[in-house]
Amino acid sequence: MPHRLIVLRHGRTAWNAERRFQGQADPPLDDTGRAQAYEVAALLAALKPEIIVSSDLRRAAQTAQPLATISGLDLLPDARLRERSLGHWEGLTRDEVERTYPDEFADWVAGRDISRRGGESRHEVARRARRCVDELPDVDTAVLVTHSATAMALSCELLGLDQHVHVLGPLANCHWSELVYEPEDHAGRHWRLRSHNVGVPGTVIPLAVRPAEDEAPDADA
Repeated sequence: MPHRLIVLRHGRTAWNAERRFQGQADPPLDDTGRAQAYEVAALLAALKPEIIVSSDLRRAAQTAQPLATISGLDLLPDARLRERSLGHWEGLTRDEVERTYPDEFADWVAGRDISRRGGESRHEVARRARRCVDELPDVDTAVLVTHSATAMALSCELLGLDQHVHVLGPLANCHWSELVYEPEDHAGRHWRLRSHNVGVPGTVIPLAVRPAEDEAPDADA
């Protein structure tokens, strides 16, 4: 088991900029996302990762490759780190989902889990991503390059938090959470959250800001 786990979200895609649900669709990084990937690689390389595992979707692999190159490591793809399957939402914008599936959209805006659109539940995502973590070797620092909903579900799973309403907010593009595996005490060994939503200083998401009442988690569908 790694001592330190960096859970990194991929860089921006055109679908992110269009507020379009991606799920397990496979758009690549856009120009902004590619720049973000190089910026974050320089920061995370300083943490001296010993293993880098990425979702096999292009936007994650493209984000992970600069870090792997700088660190001199092979990039290991793992489909268990893919984004949550979103069923019939995939490829639709937020506005299109709101018009077509208003009840489901209302649940999503409220932060509740949604299972009736043909996709995965948060528990299903957490379980598959956790299996990837459980198979990691005993190293000091491991980096997982994944997606917003998967990162939240995995972090909640490792921290023992409720999956029904996520306590942690979504990661911005090319931002990460840092978790550490603490030594054994009276409660046994366990994961602790050291930092959340960390990234390159500056503008996080270069998109127009919507009114507060229209805000919702970025990709936790």
